[in-house]
Amino acid sequence: MFSEADEFQEIRGAIRQLCRQFPDEYFREVDRNEAYPEAFVDALMEAGWLAAMIPEEYGGTGLGLTAATVIMEEINRSGGNAGAVHGQMYNMGTLLRSGSRAQKEKYLPAIAAGKLRIQSMAVTEPTTGSDTTKLKTTAVKRDGRWVVNGQKVWISRVQHSDLMILLARTTPLADVKKKSEGMSIFIVELGKAVGKGLEVRHIPNLVNHETNELFFDNLEIPEENLIGEEGKGFKYILEGLNAERTLIAAECIGDGYWFIDRAKKYASERIVFDRPIGQNQGVQFPIAEAFIEIEAANLMRVEAARRFDAREACGAQANMAKYLAAKASWEAANVCLQTHGGFGFAKEYDVERKFRETRLYQVAPISTNMIFAYVAEHVLGLPRSY
Repeated sequence: MFSEADEFQEIRGAIRQLCRQFPDEYFREVDRNEAYPEAFVDALMEAGWLAAMIPEEYGGTGLGLTAATVIMEEINRSGGNAGAVHGQMYNMGTLLRSGSRAQKEKYLPAIAAGKLRIQSMAVTEPTTGSDTTKLKTTAVKRDGRWVVNGQKVWISRVQHSDLMILLARTTPLADVKKKSEGMSIFIVELGKAVGKGLEVRHIPNLVNHETNELFFDNLEIPEENLIGEEGKGFKYILEGLNAERTLIAAECIGDGYWFIDRAKKYASERIVFDRPIGQNQGVQFPIAEAFIEIEAANLMRVEAARRFDAREACGAQANMAKYLAAKASWEAANVCLQTHGGFGFAKEYDVERKFRETRLYQVAPISTNMIFAYVAEHVLGLPRSY
């Protein structure tokens, strides 16, 4: 397979070895208890894998996005769920790209050493959704501090993070020339914020994914926690989205290969009418088709990561990789469930758990329709639709 013929075999082998310590039964139990995979996350952080993109000068390994996507892929391919940890990769990038020297020296070494989690980014709001420029959360400078008021929704991993990236409006929308101006990003130290101006409410959901509503009531943030230039926050956030989408694409690729492997194994071993069901074209053809789609999506993921690492324009490739991979993984999930028949619904086979997990990526982060809108406008040159 394409994913096996790259230069990252050492990384793949190491991640697979680590993941073998956390077999299906581990993630099944975590899912059953609606818990967070603390031991698994700790193991990844202690081994330094979540610091892959942090430069060596700050204690990281200085690997590129391509290597980071391999790590995410292998976690999902091994039956895990990188959704519990992927924020550590792309949220750190916001600080790395746009933070001050002092901020980097303060936070990055601790993140690289596995002592700080920067798993969360607070952007989405209940009334604006994807229309980010109309967000209503405000940050007002007062007596040398920023005072934040507003609400966020679908903010992941807040309860298992030390730091959060926050996007808030610092200049009223009516006072800016472009609606994308006047927003700023901040580092929020959650230990100092929760219960002191920040309320966190968990949202029960289809997937065992820790996501929350946030309520800001005069939360005070130190002035020096502003990242980059005031009013340029939306630009900084956008710069990180290409990495996020490429990492998510890799996770979907990992899911896709997991579903193919499980379907292939079951179809080869399940005997009906004195023959393995995988001998029937009605069973094997859908598996073959799903595999082809995963392979094709993987090529786009690799190209998006290559462009990102080469500092080339990669917005189109990142968006298309996320779309193709999410679609291919969902199709592979359906094929795998169908191949298993009734046993696909049994928790002991883990198909239904992974089925639920991979479905998320059709919706978030960034929905399929938003990708269509991006490609239509920025690649095909069609009029902006919103």
